[in-house]
Amino acid sequence: MHDVASASAAPPRPFDRRDARTLTLSALGGALEFYDFVVFVFFAKVLGALFFPPDTAPWLAQLQAYGIFATGYLARPLGGIVMAHFGDLVGRKRMFTLSVFLMSVPTLLIGLLPTYAQAGALAPLLLLLLRVVQGIAVGGEVPGAWVFVAEHVPRGRVGFACGSLTSGLTAGILVGSLLAAWISAHYSQQQVHDWVWRAPFLLGGVFGFLAVWLRRWLSETPVFAELRERKALAEGFPVRQVLAAHRGAVVLSMLATWMLTAAILVVVLMTPTLVQASFAIPPALAFNGNSVATAALMLGCLAFGWGADRFGPARALLVGVAGLAASTYALYLHLASGGTAHFLLLYAVAGGFTGVVGVVPTIMVAAFPPVVRFSGLSFSYNIAYAIFGGITPPLVGFLSARFGGLAPAHYVALACAVGAGVAVHLLRRGAAARPASPL
Repeated sequence: MHDVASASAAPPRPFDRRDARTLTLSALGGALEFYDFVVFVFFAKVLGALFFPPDTAPWLAQLQAYGIFATGYLARPLGGIVMAHFGDLVGRKRMFTLSVFLMSVPTLLIGLLPTYAQAGALAPLLLLLLRVVQGIAVGGEVPGAWVFVAEHVPRGRVGFACGSLTSGLTAGILVGSLLAAWISAHYSQQQVHDWVWRAPFLLGGVFGFLAVWLRRWLSETPVFAELRERKALAEGFPVRQVLAAHRGAVVLSMLATWMLTAAILVVVLMTPTLVQASFAIPPALAFNGNSVATAALMLGCLAFGWGADRFGPARALLVGVAGLAASTYALYLHLASGGTAHFLLLYAVAGGFTGVVGVVPTIMVAAFPPVVRFSGLSFSYNIAYAIFGGITPPLVGFLSARFGGLAPAHYVALACAVGAGVAVHLLRRGAAARPASPL
C-alpha cells in the first residue's frame, strides 16, 4: 500500500465540515450523473421494442437493447484513460467537472431520438452512438470521484469517504428505479411506448447540467496540490508507468472490479427485468423491490466503508462477499420455489450486502502511489468494467432465458468467489488487513 508522499508521522487531522461539504457535493453530483448512465437499463424492454424492427422476437429485442447498454461499458476505457491522463498531469477537479458535462448532453439527446418506426435503422445506430459518449463520460467520472474524495479526507477516513461517494452514486440508481416504478404505476404500457419513456432521459439531461454547476464549488485535492507544488507530477504518459511498475496492483484491482460489476449489474440493475421474465413478477412489484434494495445498498456502502476503516478493507470485503452470495441465492431460490411473500425483504438483504462494493475503491486507491493514482485506478477499473460490464448483461440475460432463473445467482456467486480470493490474498500480504490509509 502506498502512502502519499508527505503524509508524515503527524497524527491525522479530524474530519471537519469542509470534508463533509466536499463529500456531499461530490456524492450529489455523482448521483445525478449516474442516474443518467443507468436509467437506460430500467427501460431496456421499451427501448428494445421501439428501436428494433417490429418483427424481432421480444427476447432478442431485449437482448439487443442490453447489448447497446453494454457498449457504454466498452467505451469506458477510452474516457477513463484520457481523463485520468490529464487528471494526473493538470488536476483532478477539471476532469471531475468535464465528465459530468459529457454525460449530460447525450442523455438529453436520447430523450429526443426518433424511434425505428420514424427513422428505420438509423434509430438504433444513433442510440448506440450516444451510449458510447455516455460510456466515455462515466469512464472518467467514477474513478475520478473516488480519487477526488479519498485525497481530500483525513487518513483513516478513506474507507468512509469512498463508501459515501459510492452510496451517492447509488442514489442515482435509486432515483431511476423510483421513477421507473412511478411511471409503471401511473401510465399504461401503451403510453410509456408512445412518449413517456422520453421523460426520464430529458430529466436526466437537466440533472447533469445541475451537477456541472454544483462542482464549481469544489477545490483541487490537497494531495495533487502538494505534488504540483513540489514539481513531483508524472511526466509523459502516466499509464505507461502504471503498466511498467504496478502490474500487480492492476491485476488485483481488475479482479475486485469483476465482483463489483456482478453485484451492481446483476443484483441491482438487471434483477427487476430478469424476475419479470423468469418468474412472472409484476413490473410494479419488481421495481418497488428494486427501490427497496437500492436504498439498502446505499446504507450498505456506508456500513462497509466504515468497516473498512475500522477493521481493514480485506476483512470487510471477505464478510461482504460471503453475505452477498448467500443473500442472492436466498432471493432467487425463493422466487424459483414460486413464492413472492418475502421478495421485498430478501431483495433488501441482498441489496444491503451489495454495499460491499463500497470497499473496492478503498482497496484500489491504496494500491497506487499518488503520482499515477488516477491513471492506475482508472485503467484497471475501466478495462475490467469494459470486459465484465460488456459481457454480463447479454450473457446473464441469455443464460436466464435458456437455462433457468437461477443463472443470475450462480454468476454472482462466481464473482463473489473471486472477491474472496482478493481478500484472502490481501490478508496474507498484510497490506490491507489494517484500516485503510492510502494517503
